[in-house]
Parts: sequence; C-alpha cells; structure tokens
Amino acid sequence: MTTATFPATPGTTSAAGLLDERFSVARRPLSAVTGAEIQAPLIQGGHVRYANLDYGASAPALSVVSAYLNEILPYYASVHRGAGYASQISTSVYENARNIVRGFVGGRPDDSVIFTRNTTDSLNLLAGCLPVADGRHTGEVLYLDIEHHANLLPWQGVPHRSVVAASTLKATLESLRSELRQGDISLLAVTGASNVTGEILPIRELAALAHEHGARIVVDAAQLAPHRRIDIAADDVDYLAFSGHKLYAPFGSGVLVGRPDWLDAGTPHLAGGGAVREARLDSVSWATGPARHEGGSPNVLGAATLARATQVIGALDQELWHAHETAIRSFLVEGLRKIDGVTVHQIFSDTDQATDTIGVVNFSVAGYDAGLVAAYLSAEHGVGLRDGRFCAHPLLKRLGLPSGSLRASFGVGSRLEDAQRLLAGIEELRRTGLGWDYVVDAGRWVPANDTRSYPDWAPNTPGTAGAAPCSDD
Repeated sequence: MTTATFPATPGTTSAAGLLDERFSVARRPLSAVTGAEIQAPLIQGGHVRYANLDYGASAPALSVVSAYLNEILPYYASVHRGAGYASQISTSVYENARNIVRGFVGGRPDDSVIFTRNTTDSLNLLAGCLPVADGRHTGEVLYLDIEHHANLLPWQGVPHRSVVAASTLKATLESLRSELRQGDISLLAVTGASNVTGEILPIRELAALAHEHGARIVVDAAQLAPHRRIDIAADDVDYLAFSGHKLYAPFGSGVLVGRPDWLDAGTPHLAGGGAVREARLDSVSWATGPARHEGGSPNVLGAATLARATQVIGALDQELWHAHETAIRSFLVEGLRKIDGVTVHQIFSDTDQATDTIGVVNFSVAGYDAGLVAAYLSAEHGVGLRDGRFCAHPLLKRLGLPSGSLRASFGVGSRLEDAQRLLAGIEELRRTGLGWDYVVDAGRWVPANDTRSYPDWAPNTPGTAGAAPCSDD
C-alpha cells in the first residue's frame, strides 16, 4: 500500500509563530473516535487517512462508547417483563439510560424521557401530542424558514405559521415576537443550531419570548447537543429532541425530553405491545409515561450507547472543548475566505463567528457544482464532506443556493490536519482544476472509470451513488 501525503496549507505559520499558536489546541483530536485512522483509496493511486468532515450527518462513535457496547452486548436481551438474568440487566441499562440523558440536558425531575428512532421521530411524536379541545387543536405551531425538514414537515400537518428569518438575528427575534403577539400560538419550534451554517440561536431568550405569549417551546438540538452544554431547566425549555448518531453513538436512536402533560394526553406514537395498560379486541387503555410512545421492542443498545456518549461529552472540559472546535472552524473559515472564488455562507449578518457558531462551515466554489466538488475532494484528496441542500430546502433557496452548497462539519475526533487537507484540495482545484474525469451516476457525481474497491465485506452495489437524495425540488 502506498500513502499519499499533502503539504501543510500556506498561511498556517507566521514569522513569529503566532498563527500556529492560535490553532495548536486542534492539532490532535480532543477525544478518540472509532475509525479515526481508516485509509481511503485515492483515484490517482495510493491511500490516505480519511479526513472525516461530515460529523453533522453522522458522527463517528467515541472509542469509549464502542468499548462500552462490546461490554454490554453479551447481556443484550428483551427488556421489561423478562425474568431472565440478561433481561433484567438489559432492562436496568435501558431504564437507567433515561436518567443519564435527563441529567445530560439538565432536565426537570418530572420530565419524560422517550427514546425514539431519531430527532425526526421525536418531533413527529410531539406533533401528535399537541393539545386538542373539542376535536380541534387549541393553537398553532410557529417556526422559522431556516429549519431542517425534521423541524419543518411535522408541523405542516397541524395548524401552523411560518416566519421568514431576517438578515439579522436581532430582526428575526423581533419578527417572532410580532407573530407571537397576535396570539393563538401553542408551540414555538426552533433549531438550537443551524445544520446548514452552524449558527446558534439564543434558546433562553426564545423560551422567555414564547412563554411571555402563552406558548411552549421545542428545540431541535440534533446539531447543538454534540457541540454545546444544554440545560433545559435553567433555560426554561419545554421540549428538546436530539439524536445519538450525531452525538458519537452508533445505531439509530433519538430522544425527546420534556414536560409530561402533553405527552401523557397525546396520541400514542406507536400502537403496539408495551404501550398499553389493557388491550381488548375492539378497544384499548393506553399507558402514560414513556411507555405510551415506545410501543414494540425498543432499541436497547441504541439507548444505552446514546446515554454513554452523553456521559463522555458531558465530562469534557468545556473551555478546552470549545477552544478545540473554534480553532478548527476559525482556521477553515479564514482559509476558505482567502481562496479566490470561494464564498462562506451564513444566515445572519450579526452572528459572532467566534462565539455563536458550532463546528459547521458552509461554502461554495464559483464555477463548480457542489456535488462535483465533493466528489473531487473525496476521490483525489480523501476528504469526506456533505453537499446538497441538507434537508433545509427553504433556507438554501433563501441563501441563493437552490442547487446546493458544501458543508464541512467536525467535532471532538477532528484535527487541524482535516481542515488543512480540505483547504489544500480547494486551492488545487482553483489553481489547476480537476485531476480526473467525473460523470453523473444516479444523480450523483462520481469519478469516471473508478477502479477503487470497497473492503471485502462491503457490498459495492452499482447505482447507489444517488440513493435517497435530499436535493430535488
């Protein structure tokens, strides 16, 4: 096996060495993650360590979490109502995961902790629990146009209003205030951090705004939770949803944490075993508490590893954590802005890029389709990032990017070298162009005549390049 090497990006050092010092905290990963050293084959030959800049889609599992999984896997069994030794252990692990997650988000003692498939599932669950009187919803859901589809589409099936975000966060908050003043809003649904640009919204201020006008608030924290500490009791947030696969845990598992009254009165999310007190041939008495919405056999290992990941993330030194992430983001943003033809995108002009953002950078390269740039970076530089419209179609249209853009996202397992590799690839693209021919296969750009192979155990299925795209109008 040959290994490709890449030079350090110009501009990473200064005569006094000050620039290096600014970013030194990010030279190494903050926490070990599984798969950090996997080798990616290059289209021109050789291999290179895979630079994973796609944490915002699914983050790699923390090594500690992978080890924990191997420890508990032999005891995996059905939970609840099982008298066997393994069932009792699995039930204990599963139920204790609720307490761990509640503590991670600063939940109130009576908050329900419901395990779901993912954030999308959690928000759909809540949509089925909105208060109803005399067969009608007692209020509307209010949301911004910057939301991920997970926090947009569930509300379209209930009475709702949307607000177009202004060019500044300050003006956007005033627009929300104006809409709330009109009354008849039962729930304000907001993202904690944009999955497109990484900009953070002021949760505490938004919660106070909602409550001032008689509404509750739900926060889509899928992107925020892996990057910032959350305290829903201190911030007075009513409901919070996030996913394990973005928080360094394997398996598809999500969680909804929040006030129990709506959840106990709402329509059970999954009608089935475990969700009932008593079932009859033509009627049923539903359970209350988390069981009401967790019909069927739960994802025990998903919940357990999610809880373990929250323990690891919750124990990080907050100052070092933020410094590590900020160093990578600052280095990447500054580097991209120095490259001719590259534009870094943001929603609000008054966002403080140093303090009010998470490890997400959105950009585009003039003259190149985003999907083609992503394919080039992967094939010729071993860099993995996201392209498209990121399941946030209204926002991408707002940003003037109807065909999509590029997103680099990173976290505790990232290192400065990952950002250096990305910048080197973009600089080379602008300087000399593509080094290989590319074609569109099943809606996605791929290298022409690609002879690279997958590991022996991985199916190399033709036509999967464009499977389930989130890019069509």
